[in-house]
Amino acid sequence: MIQTMDKELYKYWEKLDTNQKKSIIGMIKSFLQPADKKNRTTIAQYNKEIDAAMNRIDEGDFVSHGDVLKEMAKW
Repeated sequence: MIQTMDKELYKYWEKLDTNQKKSIIGMIKSFLQPADKKNRTTIAQYNKEIDAAMNRIDEGDFVSHGDVLKEMAKW
């Protein structure tokens, strides 16, 4: 006996085109991918990226909130 959710899923599945089905299958596969195969960031890598970002800020390589607002006003 097919569960209610399975019936509902099948009802929607029938209405999808091939590209939509491929997209859904890809999403499902990503959910089922083992945790060890996912791209995980180590604490060391995380800290390295934070340090690099802080260095860029210290060197003046950033856009201030005010500058962003000025740029957005031009849109």
